[in-house]
Amino acid sequence: MALPQDHARAVQRLGRHAAELAGRKLTAAELEEPHRNIALGSLYLAGLLRLGRRRHQAGGDGDGYSIGGNHFLHACRRNVDLTYIVMDNHVYGMTKGQASPTTGEDWTHSKLTPEGTGVTAIQPVELALACGASFIARGYAGDPNGVARLIAEGICHPGFAVIHILSPCVTYRADQKSWKTLVHAATEAPTSDAREAARRILDDDGFTTGVLLADRRRPFRPTTGRPVPLSEIEKEFRV
Repeated sequence: MALPQDHARAVQRLGRHAAELAGRKLTAAELEEPHRNIALGSLYLAGLLRLGRRRHQAGGDGDGYSIGGNHFLHACRRNVDLTYIVMDNHVYGMTKGQASPTTGEDWTHSKLTPEGTGVTAIQPVELALACGASFIARGYAGDPNGVARLIAEGICHPGFAVIHILSPCVTYRADQKSWKTLVHAATEAPTSDAREAARRILDDDGFTTGVLLADRRRPFRPTTGRPVPLSEIEKEFRV
């Protein structure tokens, strides 16, 4: 995309899984920032709007839709100009396999919920659409080239871009190996109409990959009276 290195800023949530993108880890140098609190990632990136830089965040289904769910909701609603890459494996893989917000209610293989969770799983794509994200796409970790294309499109999109990646956890969710045979590319061109996107998403089996919505509505851009140095913004997030 020919972006200058200092024009981008990325935030990575804690955990190995979120750093494994297209088969390799993102290094500290590439991220350009130390790890941030998982619930504050979207807030920190929103603050970087004042720097005029492109902002990217990588996370998983646990932090994205549980502890960070509130920030996700409002980032969608405000249509903040950033790209959020969520790797979803329907389990807390880094903490020994507990059910996550996207785990099905009948999954009984966790010691904490041996009879199933008993609650309806969050549907990330439906949630993003309902909350107002202007770019929504789904990819599959077994197709790194396809995922890379979706991320590039999301980064170039002016507004909040959600890249939902089906990312099997072969350690605690061996059943997800079948995802390789279930994923399929979208047969319809991307739509900019939220109603049409809702129809497609609600009729979908959860395994369609590609761009599901690309709405060109104006992203949220805060106004400032003067340029704000990065060091001043970082002070607001120190704990």
